[in-house]
Amino acid sequence: MTTVRLIGPGRAGRSLAAALADAGFVVRGVLARGDDLSAAARGVDGLVIATPDGAVAQVAAAVVPVPGTVVVHLSGALGLDVLAPHRRRASLHPLVPLPSPEVGRVRLRAGATFAVAGDPMATQMAEALGGRVISVDDEHRAAYHAAACIAANHVVALLGQVERVAASAGLPLDAFLGLTRAALVDVGELGPAAALTGPAARGDDGTIERHRAALASEERPGYDAGVALARRLAADAPTAAAAAAAPALEEVPQCV
Repeated sequence: MTTVRLIGPGRAGRSLAAALADAGFVVRGVLARGDDLSAAARGVDGLVIATPDGAVAQVAAAVVPVPGTVVVHLSGALGLDVLAPHRRRASLHPLVPLPSPEVGRVRLRAGATFAVAGDPMATQMAEALGGRVISVDDEHRAAYHAAACIAANHVVALLGQVERVAASAGLPLDAFLGLTRAALVDVGELGPAAALTGPAARGDDGTIERHRAALASEERPGYDAGVALARRLAADAPTAAAAAAAPALEEVPQCV
């Protein structure tokens, strides 16, 4: 059996510890940064550093290297250089939100995508969890992680704006979540360009100005940024592909 130890008792560390145990790994505890970390790499096949990004290098440096132990970090943005004292290094970044150890434990074993680099142990962990593996080298880590943040954090923040604007019309966020879910399904099935609808996509500037007039001034920058992204997507979409993907104009509801 593969033995692992983790440093970092936060949501990510505890989620992964539980998920790995469920997958048959032997988890030899979860240490905190206040513990003596010098011997953390002893007696295990893998040591996972699950601390915030800014602490990874410091924590790795505090651990005495053990030649046969793979040291793994969970950062999406950092390269392997932050694990410099250790010969065998890897990164394992799950592309799934981990809001609590209980939810994370389940999500990490539900077919999540994992970005890996370095030692093959990272791939072994991802595959043992039933995940899909993608390889991201150090050169592309920042761009990869930016995409991940846009896909999750920015979408959540955008829905926070939906909640505020909906409340100004006396409506709950829940009234709009079906629309969001359907749009995400369309993106998955058709791609972003073919899934795009709405006034920015069809050049309806009058509707956009009515929206802006109805919005509180502090909400307009976010709305304007969304309009700009929609216009860019519409402009970049191949005309022929968009025409082939869409039904005839008179058959397309223009309600969104």
